[in-house]
Amino acid sequence: MRVLVVNAGSSTLKLSLLDSDDAVLGSRTVELVDGGWDPSAVRDFLEGLPSPEAVGHRVVHGGREFTEPVRLDAGVVERLTALTPLAPLHQPKALAGVEAITEAVPGVPQVACFDTAFHASLGPEAFTYAVPSQWRERFGVRRYGFHGLSHAYVSGVAARRTGGRRIVTAHLGAGASLAAVAEGRCVDTTMGFTPLEGLVMATRSGDVDPGMVLWLQREGGLGADEVAEGLERGGGLVGLAGTADMREVLAGVGRGEERSVLAFGVYVHRLRASVAAMAASLGGLDVLVFTAGVGERSAPVRWAVAQGLGFLGVVVDRAANEGVSGEADISGAGASVRTLVVPTREDVQIARGAREVAGV
Repeated sequence: MRVLVVNAGSSTLKLSLLDSDDAVLGSRTVELVDGGWDPSAVRDFLEGLPSPEAVGHRVVHGGREFTEPVRLDAGVVERLTALTPLAPLHQPKALAGVEAITEAVPGVPQVACFDTAFHASLGPEAFTYAVPSQWRERFGVRRYGFHGLSHAYVSGVAARRTGGRRIVTAHLGAGASLAAVAEGRCVDTTMGFTPLEGLVMATRSGDVDPGMVLWLQREGGLGADEVAEGLERGGGLVGLAGTADMREVLAGVGRGEERSVLAFGVYVHRLRASVAAMAASLGGLDVLVFTAGVGERSAPVRWAVAQGLGFLGVVVDRAANEGVSGEADISGAGASVRTLVVPTREDVQIARGAREVAGV
């Protein structure tokens, strides 16, 4: 079954057409125009390609209701629109993508696949915040987790390749999160109610003391919007090193620049500690997987993280780590934990979900 995969970002719409064996028949990135996506650009992309038999959309937030892929209709779109306050930057763009595809290829079944769905298996001990019960009941405050399509794909690859049952997946891109996966089920993750929680990221701070946020508002005189801007776009690597690009941070480390050395140290420290926490949630560790831009391409990050995890059985071979190209096993001699690099394929995960729901 041919599936058109649609991944709506903040300013681009990434399209790819996959055949029944998940081979990519074509791909294109469509730019945002006047706040929306141009259906004619979708039609232009599909011209000369086989017609899609289903469409799979990446939707960031499914809330508590949508915990598996779902076929899109007017009612589902309305319920997804109601979740916009939980993902105000991403949800409207994804729904605009649905509208554009409906106009471009009318009559083709469309399926929403959710980044939050993989984490729906979290137990209450893992998803519940220790906040007043009325907050949880009235506002639905809980940990949702994100990057689920990526975590699902790479953990599946790792399980098939190694037979490991306790897997920690490290999705390290501009956004970054970990997932603890036990026999295919996510039991813990680092992102929470929003994608701001957890690891140090490109521009996001990750975990901070909530008391600091209150202090900045009460004593520092900052407004909520200023604090949000600092935590979401002025934090992380850019707040520490002045750049969101890990390659530039590493270049600065090589030159001995103090702020780059600090940024790299903070990034790795948080990452090591969080991998250990995920392993604790699993009761041990069989496989550690690196994926996404930094995870797949930064040998220094993988090496530095592994050096602090020897007590878990993680040992990385230096030559294998530096020679990674595509999928690779970089485990070192004597390792009791397998360490893999697996390029993420969210498009494949979305296509699989679309096929399951479309029923062909």
